[in-house]
Amino acid sequence: MNPSVIPITDFQLALSVILVILTGAVSAALRLGLLRSLLWGTVRTFGQLTLIGYVLNYVFALNNLLVLGLLLLLMCYIAARTAVRRVTNVPPGTTLLAFGSLFASTFLVGVLVTQLIIVPEPWYSARIVIPIFGLILGNSMNGIALAIDRMYAETRARRGEVEALLAFGATPWEAVRDCVREAVRAGMTPTINSLMVVGLVSLPGMMTGQILGGVDPQEAVRYQIVVMLMIAAAVAIGCLILVGMSYRRMFTADGALNLEVYRSRGV
Repeated sequence: MNPSVIPITDFQLALSVILVILTGAVSAALRLGLLRSLLWGTVRTFGQLTLIGYVLNYVFALNNLLVLGLLLLLMCYIAARTAVRRVTNVPPGTTLLAFGSLFASTFLVGVLVTQLIIVPEPWYSARIVIPIFGLILGNSMNGIALAIDRMYAETRARRGEVEALLAFGATPWEAVRDCVREAVRAGMTPTINSLMVVGLVSLPGMMTGQILGGVDPQEAVRYQIVVMLMIAAAVAIGCLILVGMSYRRMFTADGALNLEVYRSRGV
């Protein structure tokens, strides 16, 4: 164990629940209706992170390429399903499209980062690959959720404009091009905001964790720069792929708006 790491005992970990109690008290006092969700989220956080700690110990020790690939696919599926469940009024099958976009963006950016920049030994080192891919997936999931939600919301809000453009002979792409731009912009905005203020307003989690773990701050900064840039690239690619695959589903085969899509609440 790194002697510079300050361990957290079980008792000290239990004391962190005080933070949740304070938050719950605010929710109860203001009658926000969030107390049950907050408590359930806390229980899930303890359970899920404790479990993944044991799983990662096993996976890191095994360091098997097949196990690593299956785990990454499972992570992609969970991220895709979670992203789509956050969005209302999406047509059935959107989860599959979200999975495809997350898979493509995560593996493209993840492979570039791990094989050209970090270069672990062996090249499929689970200790390096899983955290990197997890960071990409977590941020891309939020980005594509915002993008797909904004695309359907913008198209519904501009329905009259879209139908007028179609009536004048515009293609489906030409009719919703502005909506698609707004969707991609919405998906990328949180990431761009983070790029603007990182180091000035916030010290990101990975950098903070490395510093607390005893890593030299300059080295932690280098890793954080790579992380921020890879997240920006992955979010942009994921949003573009998902929106690009999804916009055609808003139209029928003859190019008219598919009203059934807007009434659907499937995933």
